[in-house]
Amino acid sequence: MALDLSGITVFLAVAEARSFRGAAAHLGITRPAVSQAIRRLEDRLGVALFHRTTRSVSLTEAGALLHQRMAPAIGEISAALDATADRDAAPAGLLRLAVSSIAERFIAGPLLADFAQAHPAIRVDVTVTDEEFDIVAEGYDAGVRLGEVIEKDMIAVPVSGDQRQMAAAAPAYIARFGRPAHPSELVHHRCIGWRPAPHTAPYRWEFGAEGREFDVAVDPCITTNDMGLMIRTAIAGGGITFGMEESFRPFLDSGQLVPLLQDYCPPFAGFFLYYPSRRNLAPKLRALVDHVRRARPAP
Repeated sequence: MALDLSGITVFLAVAEARSFRGAAAHLGITRPAVSQAIRRLEDRLGVALFHRTTRSVSLTEAGALLHQRMAPAIGEISAALDATADRDAAPAGLLRLAVSSIAERFIAGPLLADFAQAHPAIRVDVTVTDEEFDIVAEGYDAGVRLGEVIEKDMIAVPVSGDQRQMAAAAPAYIARFGRPAHPSELVHHRCIGWRPAPHTAPYRWEFGAEGREFDVAVDPCITTNDMGLMIRTAIAGGGITFGMEESFRPFLDSGQLVPLLQDYCPPFAGFFLYYPSRRNLAPKLRALVDHVRRARPAP
């Protein structure tokens, strides 16, 4: 069967946008052209690739399998073409990143602002998300996550030093309800919890003591996927919250929050920029990797 790269490109755009209109806007072509390209590809393969309704577009089982196989391959081809086209040219193009909402140092502003200033030909598109997914299959160039959740077959470059999770509350809350002496006492306190997405259970608060890790399933009175809301609610005296010390640091320094249970909050490996192992790394991604390495704080 002859290889139709243009049809595959359109297929991948629709699969990632979950929309014919969105794929057309991304590719700079008309919506009918997208529909025709997908129809030709489905006719050649003899199988439907998308479920279409008036309100939504989703992959069929065959479409999902094709996407899973083709996205990494097309990524390799794109990276090889970028690397070969002009080795002396300034890095350019769209750089798509999926970044954890708690990667404070990466999304705080200065690192990305300095990168954008140093590489004006690169357009950076950052999706802040805590969902775990295959960044290659979803069309991202790289991601930023805690090292412990990154797949072993990825290349990982440190973005931060060691991190700590910790519990914290406002002085007013502590004055009214007291301090927990052990994590097990948290079940008797008002807690402000985090969940990564709707319809998922609140995150279990993780602690450690004498080399043993354990977690506590608190029953939050308030649950959200927004760390900023958690912090603001805790500052207002709404309860004890739990998150990265780096996120809490400005409020700890100002006295708006007080650290709790510090003896049970050991450090662990921090955040990493990660991307698939490729022989031909796209210049735009190489530029970001080099920038992160230069900007990483000394241990």
